[in-house]
Amino acid sequence: MESFSDFKLVKQLNYAINDLGFDKPTPIQKEAFSVVLSGKDIVGVAQTGTGKTLAYMLPILQDLKFSKQVAPRIAIMVPTRELVLQVVENIESFAKYISLRVLGVYGGTNINTQMQSVAQGTDIIVGTPGRFYDLSLSGALKLKSIKKLVIDEVDVMLDLGFLPQLTNIFELLPEKRQNVMFSATMTEEVDALIDDFFIVPTKIAIAVSGTPLANIAQQCYPVPNFYTKVNLLTHLIKNKTDFRKVLIFVSSKKIADRLFDALEGRFGSELGVIHSNKSQNYRIRSVEQFDSGVNRILLSTDVMARGLDLEKITHVINFDTPTYPENYMHRIGRTGRAEEEGNTILFYTEEETVNKKAIEDLMKMKILTNKIPKEVEVSRELIPEEQPRNIEIHKSHKKKTDEEVSYHQKSEKNSKTNQGGSYRRLMAKKYKKPKTRGDKNFGKRKGMK
Repeated sequence: MESFSDFKLVKQLNYAINDLGFDKPTPIQKEAFSVVLSGKDIVGVAQTGTGKTLAYMLPILQDLKFSKQVAPRIAIMVPTRELVLQVVENIESFAKYISLRVLGVYGGTNINTQMQSVAQGTDIIVGTPGRFYDLSLSGALKLKSIKKLVIDEVDVMLDLGFLPQLTNIFELLPEKRQNVMFSATMTEEVDALIDDFFIVPTKIAIAVSGTPLANIAQQCYPVPNFYTKVNLLTHLIKNKTDFRKVLIFVSSKKIADRLFDALEGRFGSELGVIHSNKSQNYRIRSVEQFDSGVNRILLSTDVMARGLDLEKITHVINFDTPTYPENYMHRIGRTGRAEEEGNTILFYTEEETVNKKAIEDLMKMKILTNKIPKEVEVSRELIPEEQPRNIEIHKSHKKKTDEEVSYHQKSEKNSKTNQGGSYRRLMAKKYKKPKTRGDKNFGKRKGMK
């Protein structure tokens, strides 16, 4: 299939695709269209930025007939609130010329308002697993009418601990339904979920997760510590001509806040940050300002940026080297999208060298190594996590777990013998016990000798 015309889409979908400027389908869109349209269960594995949303939505919209039914027929689950908003926006653009109702639901907002929206009726409902389950328990969301279930970014959902909610939702859905699942990586947990709830799914794999995108230039810098990383980062991104739109990945919320504080004085209004501790409105505003160009620089943790369709990112900078090499692939996939040229830079300390090697082994290639420029100050200041720890040799600093405490308490209790209760023990100690059984006059006879 060289063009969307090969899909023989209804004219309303063709009009929308032309408006969006899409020329030809991506590999995942080519492979998935006929399978999703057939009604079979499908598992798609593809890197971020390959058009997965359109891959499952085109055949669903092609097959979806007009209905005044109140309960939804299509359920789409994604891991984060930001992705809910993005998928809803995408569906609305695909269905621009179709009479269709789409609703997004997610946590962090008033559930009563969303219950009222569900009651008004919708054809497609998009939401996070937690809010899906809450609405189902309340009785507002009727899942028995669902014909197709789509789970996007399932690997992220499992990383976030959504397995219990997913399992509960599966139990509430009708057995006769189509399951569509997309993931950037396949793990044992994902395989187990498929085995439990899917019926002989067709598996489509487009671009192995370790395959680097050809249009992304990669380079790395060995850096001794956090504050030297800050100095190097500042040196690089002050070049506004080349670093026009920069997404910076960090390993944790704590590092994100610390780096934001370090950069805020220099870059001020150019800078934004998103992670799970930030309020929903703050995160949405940060993403919108970055996407529209109001902010030139955005700091993010892995979870918050997975799957976000952000355009025209000139550079992805890995401030920390990810522990799992697959996450590096997800990070760099944020740049070089839609066949544009992309750039990625990786900072790694001596401790992170092992992680860098794992990334190179996965990609089967070496990342170009650069030296720190002479004008960048090498700091000797260390953050608390980098400072050496003084551990006393003869004193254990390991805190016992609840299980260990409970085990030792039981062992001590079980080692005791039954001594007849405290009253009998005290009386025996006070009045002594005879040396021989039944001979209370033993001591007296011994003294008469």
